[in-house]
Amino acid sequence: MIRHGSESKNTHSRPSPKRRWLGGLIPLVATIILLLPFYFGRPDGSRVPYSTFVHLLDSNRISSVEAGSTSIVAKLRVPDSLGRREVNTVRVDQALADEFRARGIEFSGTTTSSLFLSFIGWLLPLVVFFLAWMFLVRRGAGAASTALGMGRSRARVYAEADVKVTFADVAGIDEAKAELQEVVAFLRDPKGFARLGARMPKGVLLVGPPGTGKTLLARAVAGEAGVRFLSINGSEFVELFVGVGAARVRDLFGQARKDGPCIIFIDEIDALGRARGANSVVSSNDEKEQTLNQLLAELDGFNPETGVVLLAATNRPEILDPALLRAGRFDRQVLIDRPDRVGRAQILRVHARKIILAPGLDLDEVASLTPGFTGADLANLVNEAALCATRREAEAVTVADFTAAVERIIAGLAKRSRVLSPRERTITAHHEMGHAIVALAIPGADAVQKVSIIPHGMSALGYTLQRPAEERYIMTQHELEAKLTVLLGGRAAELVMFNELSTGAADDLANATALAREMVERFGMDDRIGNVVFRAFPTVAHDVFAEQISDTRHSSEQTLREMELAVRGLTRIALDHAVEILTRNHSALVSGAARLIERETLARDELPSVIPVEADRKPSATGPAVQLAS
Repeated sequence: MIRHGSESKNTHSRPSPKRRWLGGLIPLVATIILLLPFYFGRPDGSRVPYSTFVHLLDSNRISSVEAGSTSIVAKLRVPDSLGRREVNTVRVDQALADEFRARGIEFSGTTTSSLFLSFIGWLLPLVVFFLAWMFLVRRGAGAASTALGMGRSRARVYAEADVKVTFADVAGIDEAKAELQEVVAFLRDPKGFARLGARMPKGVLLVGPPGTGKTLLARAVAGEAGVRFLSINGSEFVELFVGVGAARVRDLFGQARKDGPCIIFIDEIDALGRARGANSVVSSNDEKEQTLNQLLAELDGFNPETGVVLLAATNRPEILDPALLRAGRFDRQVLIDRPDRVGRAQILRVHARKIILAPGLDLDEVASLTPGFTGADLANLVNEAALCATRREAEAVTVADFTAAVERIIAGLAKRSRVLSPRERTITAHHEMGHAIVALAIPGADAVQKVSIIPHGMSALGYTLQRPAEERYIMTQHELEAKLTVLLGGRAAELVMFNELSTGAADDLANATALAREMVERFGMDDRIGNVVFRAFPTVAHDVFAEQISDTRHSSEQTLREMELAVRGLTRIALDHAVEILTRNHSALVSGAARLIERETLARDELPSVIPVEADRKPSATGPAVQLAS
């Protein structure tokens, strides 16, 4: 069961750009409002002496008056000689005004001035310009800080209490868990672990196909050890600007040293640690190379005594830089492979906790239906089975729901709305029955689980589902040849029944060609070519350029022609073998196809009674397969 820890707050908190913008704008607006009365007041040209105002009042030239405590604003009935429609003046005490009028003296009032107001009038313009300058500077500084913030690590930090995944939530990979128990012991007691002079590996690389549980296992290590967990994806180090990735690497390791003991987990490290020099057109100053160089430098200066362990995960170890994999950096490589039958049953039990299972349902039987499934595939299988049970409004999930989910994952969604013509149904039924009869005829072949002519997925018009009797890790040449025969059984049935070919065997031909090519170029199973490998399978131990060096394009034209002839010969022999089997079982082919057209689907228990097959003379076995008719 996968639980996600809550993400802790970033310790590098800083005000958002919006808050910085408001912080500079508010003082500027407040200053402008304060200056409005000073700089946008009434024009000085309307100011007149108080005696002139009195004269205008006596001559009835004023239409209205706005009187304040010290000032008066008067609107004129008609504009004066200067074109003014209103005038303003400062009030004078009435007794003084009468005395001045009696003596014929022109008089006017004045406002009280102070040193403070004069200083404010001189200072405010400077304040306005200063605030405007500060606002622009702060905006520039905000942009600069944003650019500098690109160098900060984007790792998601989970506190000790947030990581709730433990080894009990990880199933099917017991060997990998045992390898990482030492990491847990070191994080719990670094000093006691090193009492005999041993040191913990600086880095542990988790290698395995996608969906096998590498990320979940890394979180479980942190949950078992009770330490902080810093998780980041390899692609998050790489940016457009040169130097940003290296800065993020420095910041990540610096943060880990402060938070120790802790675990640094870099997922998809192949995005960061791709081999340098693999592409000659890329400059040596490439951003990815600088980031990788910084990571190598941090690993060299990494002191395990600080209680920090570096975990990384990848499904492409063959492209990693050799300098990253050498001793002293990633000292340990843990393989997390696809689970076997026992492991798949354990994983199913973990995920089945979330659903209601029917009483007596055997998950071991379900596990036998899923060879090659990863942990992620099994989690999806459990969910699909629960959805199947929900659609039919069942009270619990049964084996039939799991079987339907397996078929949906492998063959695709059944499309009953796709209407086939009678001839297309006849060809498809004989095609799929050809696969089933060939598989049933070869002794020791995988049991045929189901044959169907219901269209599935994008292009499959039918399928034949087989289940292996046991887990297989190696296959002999006879077994591979028999598998080729089963793959071409549908095409052979079309030749036997209709004496012509159709496009329904396109998928079978592609798989058969790929298998024959592997037998010739990789497994050395052809006498004419000899025991030579022309297409190596890259592993961690291989050189990162092994795939390019061993490519068949480096072979001579004659060798390439011989390999093509060998591939063609293997497929021809397999097709002839399938035709021979179906010719001997012609009546079973006809009756089985007729029953398949009638029922559309035949289960494992129905096949022996419908098509009694004569056993093949060649002892062999086939591998697990699903043949789709396109």
